[in-house]
Amino acid sequence: MSKVKYYYDPDTLSYRKIEPKKSKRYRNIFLFLAASTLFGFLGLTLLLNTNLVNTPKELSLEREVQNYELQYEILNKKMEQMEQVLTNIEDRDNNIYRLYFEANPIPEEQRKAGFGGVNRYKSLEGFNNSEIIINTTRRLDIIQKQMVIQSKSLDEIALLAEEKEKLLAAIPAIQPVRNEDLTRMASGFGWRTDPFLKTRKKHWGMDFTAPRGTPIFASGDGKVTRADNNSSGYGKHIRINHGHGYLSLYAHLSKYNVTPGQKVKRGDLIGFVGNTGRSEAPHLHYEVWKDGERINPINFYYGSLSPEEFESMLKFANQENQSLD
Repeated sequence: MSKVKYYYDPDTLSYRKIEPKKSKRYRNIFLFLAASTLFGFLGLTLLLNTNLVNTPKELSLEREVQNYELQYEILNKKMEQMEQVLTNIEDRDNNIYRLYFEANPIPEEQRKAGFGGVNRYKSLEGFNNSEIIINTTRRLDIIQKQMVIQSKSLDEIALLAEEKEKLLAAIPAIQPVRNEDLTRMASGFGWRTDPFLKTRKKHWGMDFTAPRGTPIFASGDGKVTRADNNSSGYGKHIRINHGHGYLSLYAHLSKYNVTPGQKVKRGDLIGFVGNTGRSEAPHLHYEVWKDGERINPINFYYGSLSPEEFESMLKFANQENQSLD
């Protein structure tokens, strides 16, 4: 309650109540309201520009930013694990797979190269968390590039493995006549005594003595290029082109079980032992060619002989005896 003021009136010799003027009263009210408004505005502005008080929306945005930062940390840890796995795969790729298939290793700088040229991350600049966002995006890009390179490398390895598998299946790797069907291994590759001229002559294959009609098997996958009697000395014979520069020849047959142009697999029955052509007794004369040159067939029996059987064959093949053709 406002104080009541009085003044002494000498004319009436009494105290009279001082009545304030209305204009002054209105002025005081106006000044009070103006001051209140000013101080209220200044206080509100101060609160809004400090961290003392945040609006619900600001609190929600702050929690969202903190959650994003946490998710980026988790993502970076996952990328670190992915990088470790990729490094392990790349190491095996270079030092095992590509080495085995005789393919050049992929250089490290090619696998882990960055991205040059224009700034790929300019749109991510200018924010409070730009650094973590840019670094994470760059790591993702590099991992993606490494995965693309590794994927292409594995595709190449798969193709090389398929070709290697075809090569291994095509190489003439088994004995063309079964051991149990053999009378003996008559003559090997090298210098031997000619049965007709009785002089030393180069014998270009191996002779397997077996009864007439004994089955003969393809020593590797391939395509029959000849099955005829039109080559001097060989009599009825078969030639199989195995690809990769390999060819096998089977001579002195009694009859055929294949025709020219036919595709065969290793172990397929292709003909029967005979005594046709320049031959002294029923046997199979067997040759292996590589890139147009005749080579020793004994080096290709790893697919059908035990170590003991191979050792015994090697002993007989190295004897300079008389050949049968």
